[in-house]
Amino acid sequence: MDNVFISAHPLVKHKLTVLRDEDTDYRAFRELMKELALLLCYEATQDLTLSPATVNTPMGEAQGSKAQENIGVVPILRAGLGMVEGVLELLPNVQVWHIGLYRNEETLEPVLYYNRLPSAPQVQLCLVLDPMLATGGSLVATVGMLKKAGVARIKYVGLIAAPEGVQRMQNAHPDVPIHLAALDERLNEIGYIVPGLGDAGDRQFGT
Repeated sequence: MDNVFISAHPLVKHKLTVLRDEDTDYRAFRELMKELALLLCYEATQDLTLSPATVNTPMGEAQGSKAQENIGVVPILRAGLGMVEGVLELLPNVQVWHIGLYRNEETLEPVLYYNRLPSAPQVQLCLVLDPMLATGGSLVATVGMLKKAGVARIKYVGLIAAPEGVQRMQNAHPDVPIHLAALDERLNEIGYIVPGLGDAGDRQFGT
């Protein structure tokens, strides 16, 4: 699949395996989500634009680089909240916006209930965070809202995707890179990823 990047990092594979385990409790689950978000964000930001910079070290002058792009982070509520802390550890100066969507269990389509996007975002890159790319409806809708708001460069950072969700996303927004820890087998009849990890929101919040 074009524009889909699946991490090959050993730590990502290890932590994802523990995250999937049904015996992992919600406290460990939250910590693992944070750590995986940090690792995946590191991989997703390898092409940030840099500008030359000069600093003085205790031993003299050093030539270096500074990232010059303003970045927005958009967690899709509620499951995406568990990824924010890890991203903020790596990118402490980003703006954090929120989109609230829930999936209608009959139609499997997204329903918007909360939108805190700025009217005129002043960023060069947005990272959309949602641990599971299942049917793809929520992600497609969120990216559409960001584009309508004027965001030109968008990336998705998630943990696990189903092929059906990836295909739907690529049909709607082929320009948006998809960064994942794993691409799983399929969706089941109720729209859950198999083998997946269950409901990411319920597991991280202990509900």
